[in-house]
Amino acid sequence: MIKDILKEVGELDLKIDALRGENAEDEEMASGSETLAELETRRSELLSDCKELTAADRVFLARHQGRPRIDEYISELFTDFFEQRGDRQCSDDESILGGIARYKGIPVTVIGHRKGSTLEENMRFRFGMPEPDGYRKALRLMKQAEKFGRPIITFIDTPGAYPGKEAEERGQGEAIARNLAEMSGLTVPVISVVTGEGSSGGALGLGVANHILMLENAVYSVLSPEGFASILWKDSSRSGEACDIMKLTAQDLLQDGVVEEVIPEPLGGAQRDHQQLFTALDAALERHLTQLCKMNGKALAEQRYKKYRQIGQ
Repeated sequence: MIKDILKEVGELDLKIDALRGENAEDEEMASGSETLAELETRRSELLSDCKELTAADRVFLARHQGRPRIDEYISELFTDFFEQRGDRQCSDDESILGGIARYKGIPVTVIGHRKGSTLEENMRFRFGMPEPDGYRKALRLMKQAEKFGRPIITFIDTPGAYPGKEAEERGQGEAIARNLAEMSGLTVPVISVVTGEGSSGGALGLGVANHILMLENAVYSVLSPEGFASILWKDSSRSGEACDIMKLTAQDLLQDGVVEEVIPEPLGGAQRDHQQLFTALDAALERHLTQLCKMNGKALAEQRYKKYRQIGQ
């Protein structure tokens, strides 16, 4: 299981880092180098076992706390980011981060689900689960992007829309449905990147795109495997079995024509080398954005419509 492999790899990482620190200060490195080489070989052998992963393994990696977050993608891939807040109706939902930026000098609008890196941040951002205000903020930014002819890039990483009582009272379902309807007719390029979890309507509210990219160990599904197992078998402990049935991995969805490209991750998951992931994603974004920017507004809306009509056929 990937969890056990990564635990052992983490222990080896600590030992390797400690030895490297000692060797940097020690002129007699012979015996230490042998130990270091042995540890690195063992780590490489363990990581090679990560080449063939089960769907449940990929769900585990998609939820890994060490994966890059939306603010990291923005700082590494874009310049001149200017955050925009509020839905102009109720409040500013911090579980959605969005604003204007430049990508390779091109003005774009960037929007994404925001998870935290600490427990306090996760509580503040509701673990990346937006309320209606967040989806209305996202739609406001998308309509603004359309007005000024800016491409839209969204980053999807959510267990779903927030299911609280107040969210339902303020029109959670209507806010998501309106985003689906409005995004389907946008006359600017829309690229969605599924970076971790893409679950339920909470993901779809930012996911009606011309091209969808998925990280190698991301997942995209109608609901969580635990929810699927609870509904189908009344037993959430069968979530591993549900992962296989749901066909939620990037590889499954590429084969079914739902996504256009799978972005490779470092062995063991994106959390092991953020920079390697950013480099691969940057190249893919540039390629897809260049292609879509050659199309006019009518053609973009038609292509998006046909893409979703063909899914499942």
